[in-house]
Amino acid sequence: MLSMRRRRAIATAAATTAVLALLGTALPSAVAAGGDRDLSRFYRQKISWSACKGEGMPRDLQCGKVTVPLDYARPSAGTLDLALARFPATGGSRGSVLLNFGGPGRAGVSQLASAGLEFMDLAKSYDLVTFDPRGVGRSSPVSCGEDTDGTTGTTGVPAEESDPRAALQQMRKLAEQCARHSGPVLAHMGTVDASRDLDVMRQALGDKKLNYLGFSYGTRLGAVYAAQFPTKVGRMVLDGVDTLTEPLAEQGLAGARGQQIALEDFLAWCVKNVACPFGQDARSAREQVVRLVDSLDRNPVPTALGLPFSGQDLVDGIGQALFSERLWPALEQALSRLVEKGDPGGIMRFSSGALAVPSARETGGGLVDPADVPDDNLPAALMAVNCADDPDRPSADRIVQDLPRLRSRYEEASPVFGPHRLSQVLMCYGRPPGTDFIRKEVKDVHTAKMLLVGTRGDPATPYRWTLETARRLGPSAVVLDNKGEGHTGYTSSRCVHAKVDAFLLDGTLPADGSTCGSERPH
Repeated sequence: MLSMRRRRAIATAAATTAVLALLGTALPSAVAAGGDRDLSRFYRQKISWSACKGEGMPRDLQCGKVTVPLDYARPSAGTLDLALARFPATGGSRGSVLLNFGGPGRAGVSQLASAGLEFMDLAKSYDLVTFDPRGVGRSSPVSCGEDTDGTTGTTGVPAEESDPRAALQQMRKLAEQCARHSGPVLAHMGTVDASRDLDVMRQALGDKKLNYLGFSYGTRLGAVYAAQFPTKVGRMVLDGVDTLTEPLAEQGLAGARGQQIALEDFLAWCVKNVACPFGQDARSAREQVVRLVDSLDRNPVPTALGLPFSGQDLVDGIGQALFSERLWPALEQALSRLVEKGDPGGIMRFSSGALAVPSARETGGGLVDPADVPDDNLPAALMAVNCADDPDRPSADRIVQDLPRLRSRYEEASPVFGPHRLSQVLMCYGRPPGTDFIRKEVKDVHTAKMLLVGTRGDPATPYRWTLETARRLGPSAVVLDNKGEGHTGYTSSRCVHAKVDAFLLDGTLPADGSTCGSERPH
């Protein structure tokens, strides 16, 4: 069983990103055309589908794999097998729609197995296909080791009285440990490589064009694909649109603001109910949440196993629950159990990370048994991809100089989530710079029309990112404005669901700037 310290490290890392990736720098080769002679053997493969193995897998879910180069700049230097899964079309199939559920670091196979019913309208005409990206899930999963602390304190950043340089040295050592446990795939985890994997999948699926539905990070992946393979874009939907330009520290700040707004919306709903544990005044409720977090950080309460549950564990659980309005009633009940009985069990069910699996191990190029996926794979992969995609590497002097100002900005953005997310300042310290391809080249794409869905109350990907990304992509981007709450719109808004399905199934696009109304939980 994992210690609470370990659980906190995983959850904090998953929410705020804190490791690295070692990215190859041969960009001209990395973005070469997909039909390159050296890649022909990858583009000739076909997928062999069979029943998925593993507990709880639906009977009609089929699994397969594709083989891709470890390094697209050197296709002969090694390969990776990527796990795929599909629900075959229930009617006449017109090909596939490829799903990415975000993260980065989210395993698609297990997600489709558990949430496939949300997408069955699309299965009337398409095979529903998803995958575990390179370094994720069954596809050569990365890890930083089972004994990784993963933070530099409960919030991932040094306290004001601590030595920031000592914390940076810890991050450097952690990076070395991640490299030892992850193997060669860690150097090739970026979205530029992952988007090339998409094109190999498209061809292996037998599709002339890529039909794609990507959520959150999956929107970044889709946008990079569109820049690299503009003539191969079919019907593409990007829901919960990621930024293509903001530095990681600014992304963390935006996330803190978004989560604070979502928390205040939840509390405004909560105080209308007599069962709300914070009373019936919204301002007082906000203050009580801050005091509760501080109190638990000073004096953690024991879990059912006797392990400590801190304020930062609470922050992580609340943050995860705020991703969907449908979770608000359950969050209210969980907070009541904590406040009234000192029982954190309900909140712990919301905590992020894949925690209930065995220890990490080094991986080769073949598929990994689900039982052997490292317990820290989600945060390790999330951090690896984000660092691989980010070219900024401030010096230790610059970090130490900027930290007080950044701490003030984060705490102003959110007294609850700001300290929790501040570790993004340290995320990639000491690692080679990531690619600048996304910032410089993913713009002015000449593709078929793409549908971008932005949700006004999204706590993770603010609506302004949808507008900014649409402007960068150019006239091909059509924006759907979802005036709701929660992270992404397809599975929470009937209106968004209908408009996305109409586009993917029939090619019917809403007008640019069309809206969907708010749909509050009952």
